Amino acid sequence: MEFSVVVLTYNAGQEWGKWIQALKSQSVTPKEILVIDSSSTDDTVKTAKTCDLDIFQIKKTDFNHGGTRQLALTKINDYGVIVFFTQDAFLAYRDSLKTIVSSFQDESVGAAYGRQLPRIQAGYLESYERDFNYPSVSQKKEYDDRHKYGVKTPFISNSFAAYRIKALQEVGGFPEDVIMAEDMYVAAKMLMAGWSTYYCAEAAVYHSHDYSFKELFGRYFDTGVFHRREPWIQQEFGQAGGEGAKYALSEIQFLWSRKPFLIPYSIVRNGVKWLGYRMGLMENYLPNGVKRYLSMHKGYWD
Repeated sequence: MEFSVVVLTYNAGQEWGKWIQALKSQSVTPKEILVIDSSSTDDTVKTAKTCDLDIFQIKKTDFNHGGTRQLALTKINDYGVIVFFTQDAFLAYRDSLKTIVSSFQDESVGAAYGRQLPRIQAGYLESYERDFNYPSVSQKKEYDDRHKYGVKTPFISNSFAAYRIKALQEVGGFPEDVIMAEDMYVAAKMLMAGWSTYYCAEAAVYHSHDYSFKELFGRYFDTGVFHRREPWIQQEFGQAGGEGAKYALSEIQFLWSRKPFLIPYSIVRNGVKWLGYRMGLMENYLPNGVKRYLSMHKGYWD
Protein backbone atom coordinates (compact mmCIF):
# COMPACT_ATOMS: atom_id res chain seq x y z
CA MET A 1 0.00 0.00 0.00
CA GLU A 2 1.38 3.42 -0.97
CA PHE A 3 1.56 6.18 1.62
CA SER A 4 3.07 9.56 2.51
CA VAL A 5 4.97 10.59 5.65
CA VAL A 6 4.72 14.04 7.23
CA VAL A 7 6.81 15.20 10.19
CA LEU A 8 6.45 18.54 11.95
CA THR A 9 9.67 20.14 13.17
CA TYR A 10 10.99 23.07 15.14
CA ASN A 11 14.63 23.12 16.26
CA ALA A 12 14.84 19.32 16.18
CA GLY A 13 18.38 19.41 17.54
CA GLN A 14 21.11 16.79 17.52
CA GLU A 15 18.65 13.87 17.55
CA TRP A 16 17.16 14.89 14.21
CA GLY A 17 19.70 12.90 12.22
CA LYS A 18 18.87 9.84 14.30
CA TRP A 19 15.16 10.33 13.52
CA ILE A 20 15.85 10.49 9.77
CA GLN A 21 18.08 7.42 9.91
CA ALA A 22 15.37 5.41 11.69
CA LEU A 23 12.87 6.43 9.00
CA LYS A 24 15.20 5.56 6.13
CA SER A 25 15.99 2.18 7.71
CA GLN A 26 12.37 1.04 7.47
CA SER A 27 11.47 -2.07 5.50
CA VAL A 28 9.12 -0.03 3.29
CA THR A 29 9.70 3.31 1.59
CA PRO A 30 7.09 6.11 1.61
CA LYS A 31 6.11 7.54 -1.75
CA GLU A 32 6.98 10.96 -0.33
CA ILE A 33 8.34 12.46 2.88
CA LEU A 34 7.42 16.03 3.76
CA VAL A 35 8.93 18.08 6.58
CA ILE A 36 6.86 21.06 7.69
CA ASP A 37 9.21 23.27 9.65
CA SER A 38 8.17 26.19 11.85
CA SER A 39 11.17 28.41 11.02
CA SER A 40 13.83 26.49 12.93
CA THR A 41 16.92 28.46 13.92
CA ASP A 42 19.22 25.42 14.20
CA ASP A 43 20.36 22.93 11.53
CA THR A 44 17.00 21.18 11.20
CA VAL A 45 16.32 22.38 7.65
CA LYS A 46 19.94 21.96 6.52
CA THR A 47 20.03 18.37 7.78
CA ALA A 48 16.71 17.54 6.13
CA LYS A 49 17.89 18.90 2.78
CA THR A 50 21.16 16.98 3.06
CA CYS A 51 19.08 13.82 3.51
CA ASP A 52 16.93 14.66 0.46
CA LEU A 53 13.73 15.35 2.39
CA ASP A 54 11.19 17.81 1.00
CA ILE A 55 10.81 20.92 3.16
CA PHE A 56 7.96 23.36 3.51
CA GLN A 57 8.58 26.20 5.96
CA ILE A 58 6.00 28.26 7.81
CA LYS A 59 6.34 31.09 10.30
CA LYS A 60 6.63 29.97 13.90
CA THR A 61 3.63 32.16 14.71
CA ASP A 62 1.54 30.39 12.05
CA PHE A 63 1.90 26.96 13.64
CA ASN A 64 -1.24 25.29 14.95
CA HIS A 65 -1.62 21.63 15.89
CA GLY A 66 -4.65 21.19 13.68
CA GLY A 67 -4.14 23.86 11.06
CA THR A 68 -0.56 22.88 10.23
CA ARG A 69 -1.51 19.23 9.74
CA GLN A 70 -4.41 20.29 7.56
CA LEU A 71 -1.94 22.36 5.55
CA ALA A 72 0.14 19.19 5.08
CA LEU A 73 -2.80 17.54 3.34
CA THR A 74 -2.69 20.24 0.67
CA LYS A 75 1.05 19.76 0.10
CA ILE A 76 1.15 16.01 -0.53
CA ASN A 77 -0.17 13.72 -3.22
CA ASP A 78 -3.12 11.50 -2.37
CA TYR A 79 -1.69 8.00 -2.07
CA GLY A 80 -4.55 6.91 0.15
CA VAL A 81 -2.76 6.96 3.52
CA ILE A 82 -0.78 9.64 5.35
CA VAL A 83 1.42 8.95 8.38
CA PHE A 84 2.14 11.78 10.82
CA PHE A 85 5.10 12.04 13.19
CA THR A 86 6.52 14.48 15.66
CA GLN A 87 10.28 15.03 15.62
CA ASP A 88 10.78 13.34 19.01
CA ALA A 89 9.06 10.03 18.13
CA PHE A 90 11.75 7.60 16.92
CA LEU A 91 10.72 4.48 15.04
CA ALA A 92 11.49 1.47 17.23
CA TYR A 93 11.13 -1.47 14.82
CA ARG A 94 12.21 -1.86 11.21
CA ASP A 95 8.67 -2.89 10.21
CA SER A 96 6.80 -0.20 12.17
CA LEU A 97 5.73 1.76 9.09
CA LYS A 98 4.79 -1.35 7.15
CA THR A 99 2.75 -2.64 10.07
CA ILE A 100 0.79 0.53 10.83
CA VAL A 101 -0.04 1.06 7.15
CA SER A 102 -1.26 -2.54 6.89
CA SER A 103 -4.00 -1.59 9.40
CA PHE A 104 -5.88 -0.06 6.48
CA GLN A 105 -6.35 -3.43 4.82
CA ASP A 106 -9.45 -3.39 7.01
CA GLU A 107 -11.71 -1.13 4.95
CA SER A 108 -13.52 0.12 8.05
CA VAL A 109 -10.39 1.66 9.61
CA GLY A 110 -10.17 5.42 9.22
CA ALA A 111 -7.21 6.04 11.53
CA ALA A 112 -4.52 3.99 13.25
CA TYR A 113 -1.88 4.82 15.82
CA GLY A 114 1.16 2.99 17.06
CA ARG A 115 2.54 2.07 20.42
CA GLN A 116 4.74 4.57 22.24
CA LEU A 117 7.58 3.03 24.21
CA PRO A 118 9.41 4.97 26.94
CA ARG A 119 12.69 6.49 25.83
CA ILE A 120 15.82 4.69 26.99
CA GLN A 121 16.55 7.18 29.79
CA ALA A 122 12.94 7.26 31.06
CA GLY A 123 12.29 7.22 34.79
CA TYR A 124 9.95 4.89 36.64
CA LEU A 125 6.75 6.96 36.42
CA GLU A 126 7.51 8.08 32.89
CA SER A 127 7.73 4.44 31.84
CA TYR A 128 4.57 3.42 33.70
CA GLU A 129 2.55 6.16 32.04
CA ARG A 130 3.57 4.89 28.60
CA ASP A 131 2.79 1.28 29.52
CA PHE A 132 -0.62 2.30 30.87
CA ASN A 133 -1.66 4.33 27.82
CA TYR A 134 0.03 2.13 25.19
CA PRO A 135 -0.37 -1.56 26.13
CA SER A 136 1.12 -4.49 24.25
CA VAL A 137 -2.19 -5.68 22.75
CA SER A 138 -3.69 -4.15 19.60
CA GLN A 139 -7.31 -3.01 19.63
CA LYS A 140 -9.97 -1.86 17.21
CA LYS A 141 -12.58 0.64 18.42
CA GLU A 142 -15.94 1.69 17.05
CA TYR A 143 -18.49 4.30 18.09
CA ASP A 144 -20.51 1.83 20.17
CA ASP A 145 -17.43 1.17 22.31
CA ARG A 146 -18.00 4.53 23.99
CA HIS A 147 -20.28 2.75 26.46
CA LYS A 148 -17.29 0.70 27.62
CA TYR A 149 -14.31 3.03 27.19
CA GLY A 150 -15.89 6.46 27.51
CA VAL A 151 -13.69 9.37 26.47
CA LYS A 152 -10.79 6.98 25.90
CA THR A 153 -12.65 5.66 22.84
CA PRO A 154 -11.37 8.40 20.47
CA PHE A 155 -7.91 8.44 22.05
CA ILE A 156 -5.12 8.62 19.44
CA SER A 157 -1.73 10.32 19.20
CA ASN A 158 -0.29 12.18 16.24
CA SER A 159 3.23 11.55 17.48
CA PHE A 160 2.82 8.39 15.39
CA ALA A 161 -0.53 8.05 13.66
CA ALA A 162 -1.80 7.18 10.19
CA TYR A 163 -5.00 8.25 8.46
CA ARG A 164 -7.01 7.10 5.49
CA ILE A 165 -7.20 10.32 3.48
CA LYS A 166 -10.70 9.51 2.27
CA ALA A 167 -11.91 9.26 5.88
CA LEU A 168 -10.10 12.48 6.82
CA GLN A 169 -11.75 14.35 3.99
CA GLU A 170 -15.14 12.90 4.84
CA VAL A 171 -15.05 14.39 8.37
CA GLY A 172 -13.67 17.74 7.23
CA GLY A 173 -10.00 17.14 7.97
CA PHE A 174 -8.14 18.53 10.96
CA PRO A 175 -9.60 21.51 12.81
CA GLU A 176 -7.93 24.74 11.76
CA ASP A 177 -7.48 26.25 15.22
CA VAL A 178 -7.18 24.07 18.33
CA ILE A 179 -4.74 24.36 21.19
CA MET A 180 -3.99 20.60 21.06
CA ALA A 181 -5.72 17.19 20.67
CA GLU A 182 -6.42 17.63 16.96
CA ASP A 183 -5.90 13.87 16.76
CA MET A 184 -8.69 13.10 19.26
CA TYR A 185 -10.93 15.61 17.48
CA VAL A 186 -10.55 13.80 14.15
CA ALA A 187 -10.82 10.31 15.69
CA ALA A 188 -14.06 11.29 17.43
CA LYS A 189 -15.48 12.66 14.17
CA MET A 190 -14.52 9.46 12.36
CA LEU A 191 -16.10 7.21 14.98
CA MET A 192 -19.30 9.25 14.87
CA ALA A 193 -19.30 8.95 11.05
CA GLY A 194 -19.11 5.15 11.18
CA TRP A 195 -15.38 4.62 10.76
CA SER A 196 -13.31 2.61 13.23
CA THR A 197 -9.90 3.37 14.73
CA TYR A 198 -7.11 0.90 15.35
CA TYR A 199 -4.39 0.80 17.97
CA CYS A 200 -1.51 -1.07 16.34
CA ALA A 201 0.73 -2.25 19.20
CA GLU A 202 3.10 -4.05 16.82
CA ALA A 203 4.15 -0.72 15.29
CA ALA A 204 6.08 1.38 17.77
CA VAL A 205 8.13 4.50 18.40
CA TYR A 206 10.25 5.59 21.33
CA HIS A 207 8.47 8.66 22.70
CA SER A 208 8.05 9.89 26.26
CA HIS A 209 8.71 12.99 28.35
CA ASP A 210 9.92 13.79 31.85
CA TYR A 211 7.77 16.86 32.42
CA SER A 212 8.39 19.21 35.32
CA PHE A 213 5.43 20.14 37.52
CA LYS A 214 5.14 23.43 35.62
CA GLU A 215 5.12 21.66 32.27
CA LEU A 216 2.58 19.11 33.51
CA PHE A 217 0.32 21.89 34.76
CA GLY A 218 0.60 23.66 31.39
CA ARG A 219 -0.15 20.54 29.38
CA TYR A 220 -3.24 19.68 31.42
CA PHE A 221 -4.37 23.30 31.45
CA ASP A 222 -4.33 23.11 27.65
CA THR A 223 -6.25 19.82 27.77
CA GLY A 224 -8.92 21.54 29.85
CA VAL A 225 -9.04 24.44 27.38
CA PHE A 226 -9.52 21.98 24.53
CA HIS A 227 -12.42 20.20 26.23
CA ARG A 228 -14.11 23.46 27.23
CA ARG A 229 -13.96 24.67 23.64
CA GLU A 230 -14.96 21.30 22.15
CA PRO A 231 -17.64 20.13 24.64
CA TRP A 232 -19.23 17.81 22.09
CA ILE A 233 -16.50 15.21 22.61
CA GLN A 234 -17.35 14.64 26.27
CA GLN A 235 -21.06 14.92 25.50
CA GLU A 236 -20.67 12.06 23.00
CA PHE A 237 -18.09 9.89 24.76
CA GLY A 238 -18.05 10.76 28.46
CA GLN A 239 -16.20 12.92 30.97
CA ALA A 240 -12.40 13.05 31.00
CA GLY A 241 -12.07 13.60 34.75
CA GLY A 242 -12.94 10.01 35.62
CA GLU A 243 -10.14 8.69 33.43
CA GLY A 244 -7.61 10.82 35.30
CA ALA A 245 -8.78 9.43 38.62
CA LYS A 246 -8.49 5.86 37.30
CA TYR A 247 -4.93 6.50 36.20
CA ALA A 248 -3.91 8.11 39.49
CA LEU A 249 -5.26 5.16 41.47
CA SER A 250 -3.63 2.60 39.19
CA GLU A 251 -0.27 4.37 39.53
CA ILE A 252 -0.44 4.23 43.32
CA GLN A 253 -1.37 0.54 43.21
CA PHE A 254 1.55 -0.10 40.87
CA LEU A 255 3.99 1.72 43.12
CA TRP A 256 2.73 0.16 46.37
CA SER A 257 4.59 -3.13 45.91
CA ARG A 258 7.53 -1.77 43.91
CA LYS A 259 8.54 1.78 44.78
CA PRO A 260 6.33 2.92 47.69
CA PHE A 261 8.61 5.87 48.44
CA LEU A 262 7.46 7.40 45.12
CA ILE A 263 3.78 7.45 46.16
CA PRO A 264 3.85 10.97 47.70
CA TYR A 265 5.53 12.27 44.52
CA SER A 266 2.89 10.47 42.43
CA ILE A 267 0.06 12.05 44.45
CA VAL A 268 1.49 15.55 44.03
CA ARG A 269 2.16 14.95 40.34
CA ASN A 270 -1.39 13.82 39.63
CA GLY A 271 -2.73 16.66 41.76
CA VAL A 272 -0.88 19.11 39.53
CA LYS A 273 -2.49 17.49 36.47
CA TRP A 274 -5.96 17.76 38.03
CA LEU A 275 -5.48 21.40 39.03
CA GLY A 276 -4.20 22.33 35.57
CA TYR A 277 -7.12 20.58 33.90
CA ARG A 278 -9.71 22.21 36.15
CA MET A 279 -8.26 25.67 35.54
CA GLY A 280 -8.27 25.00 31.81
CA LEU A 281 -11.98 24.23 31.99
CA MET A 282 -12.45 27.68 33.56
CA GLU A 283 -10.24 29.53 31.06
CA ASN A 284 -13.10 31.78 29.98
CA TYR A 285 -12.82 33.56 33.34
CA LEU A 286 -9.10 34.30 32.91
CA PRO A 287 -7.40 37.18 31.09
CA ASN A 288 -5.50 36.23 27.95
CA GLY A 289 -2.13 37.09 29.52
CA VAL A 290 -2.76 34.71 32.43
CA LYS A 291 -3.83 31.95 30.05
CA ARG A 292 -0.67 32.41 28.04
CA TYR A 293 1.43 32.22 31.21
CA LEU A 294 -0.25 29.00 32.41
CA SER A 295 -0.32 27.26 29.02
CA MET A 296 2.27 24.88 27.60
CA HIS A 297 1.43 25.97 24.04
CA LYS A 298 1.98 29.68 24.60
CA GLY A 299 2.01 30.59 20.91
CA TYR A 300 -1.66 29.66 20.67
CA TRP A 301 -2.62 32.73 22.68
CA ASP A 302 -0.74 35.13 20.43
